[in-house]
Amino acid sequence: MSSRIVDAPGVEHSGLVILDGIGMGVDDVVRLADGAARPVPGTDGMRRAEESWNAARQIAATGRVYGRSTGVGANRNEDVPTEAAAGHGLRLLRSHAGAIGEELPARQVRAMLAVRANQLLAGGAGLRPTVVGALCEALESGAHPVVNEFGSVGTGDIAALAQVGLALAGEHPWRGEKPPAPQPLDNNDALALISSNALTLGQSALALHELRGLIEATQVVAALSLLAVDGSHEAYAAPVHAARPHRGSMAVARRMRELIGAADRPTPPLGRIQDPYGFRCLPQIHGPALDAADALEQVLAVEINAAAENPLISAEDLAAYHHGGFYQAQLALALDHFRLAVTQVARLSTSRLSSLNEPAFTRLRPFLADQEAASSGVMILEYAAGAALGDLRAFSAPASLGHAVLSRGVEEQASFASLAARQTLRACRAYRLVVGCELVAAVRALRQRELRPEPGLGVGLALELAEAVLEADPADRPLTDDVTAAAGLLDRFTDIWRGSTS
Repeated sequence: MSSRIVDAPGVEHSGLVILDGIGMGVDDVVRLADGAARPVPGTDGMRRAEESWNAARQIAATGRVYGRSTGVGANRNEDVPTEAAAGHGLRLLRSHAGAIGEELPARQVRAMLAVRANQLLAGGAGLRPTVVGALCEALESGAHPVVNEFGSVGTGDIAALAQVGLALAGEHPWRGEKPPAPQPLDNNDALALISSNALTLGQSALALHELRGLIEATQVVAALSLLAVDGSHEAYAAPVHAARPHRGSMAVARRMRELIGAADRPTPPLGRIQDPYGFRCLPQIHGPALDAADALEQVLAVEINAAAENPLISAEDLAAYHHGGFYQAQLALALDHFRLAVTQVARLSTSRLSSLNEPAFTRLRPFLADQEAASSGVMILEYAAGAALGDLRAFSAPASLGHAVLSRGVEEQASFASLAARQTLRACRAYRLVVGCELVAAVRALRQRELRPEPGLGVGLALELAEAVLEADPADRPLTDDVTAAAGLLDRFTDIWRGSTS
């Protein structure tokens, strides 16, 4: 439903993303996933990958290294004979490429490939550098391996990445044209490739990018609703937030003043005393959601550029460090926090929708109905939004509460960051629909009241865009198409929100 989503790999690229294992961000992952940019491995990153690969082979030839000269999981104490080492890597990939469930969309798989290619350039994997080139070649051509959705519990996306490894080796199917030439993967490559949470990180980046934009768009919708009910500007006054200076809440109040043309210190007439919470508490609820988005982005910035493979190959020390850096507690907790905050923002949207249906606030017919007796108007939108909000509540359940004991008890804990990422992605559609319901009602109320914002305000541009696509007829009729169109407008509203800060 998002106009930002380009799930059509292989489209003409409009720019470059330099992969260096240091500075990749969420926006870079999204651009590569959408086929809107071409990946280019950085020189320093390729040097680190080369040094790491040479060091890994030297270390494995002279000592015991987990996954290279030994088995994995509970088989970690079983040595791999030297004469069997060449086939050990492929056996590992074949045995672990058992992800199950639905085939993932191309966009999510491409996000995973982008993250993994960049991580390898951080220089800790000890994987042959030609694999980085193959991943970049796939991203540029539009080809992607078949990857299924289930196989991770937040301690490494080993099943999904094993499918990628088998595809690179020529033993697993690709989608799209021009897959990269088969890679000669061996015991020094298999675990090095799959010891990552690249799928979870890619999915998290996509979800964060979309939901951050939707939170911003929701404030524009809220500004339309505020105008429709003659709401007070007091709740957004600068002194209110200077007295309680939470960063996110202060930013939201400032954006609202810009959108509606309110003064930093509004003077009478200020409207009614004590608007409902949907208007009065908007900064206190939207602000934490933006703070949570920032916190999640900080975690992703670390993980997307991390050499978190186990073991970590240190070319400088000529050592393989066995560790638990793959465990995604920070990410799982940040995702859970973010979803809870997002759900509160959506819940506030349903509160404003109720206000828009109330004649005491709009001075219009109940449910913004036409003049026919007992017309229902937009009554059903409260039910529809409530149903979509129910999904959001279910998706906001903390995934990090999960627990698993695996591989004969050797791995006795799990973060379930992978589940948290899937839940966050699934929240996007339900969230759009909730806010789409509010937008339909706000525009109808403004039309019926014949209210127009002052020229040049962000809220005025938003109303123009909405009126251009939303049906003006107030008669009782199905509103499914109206909500779909409104939900599709939200990305344009994100642009308005961001433009209002310039």
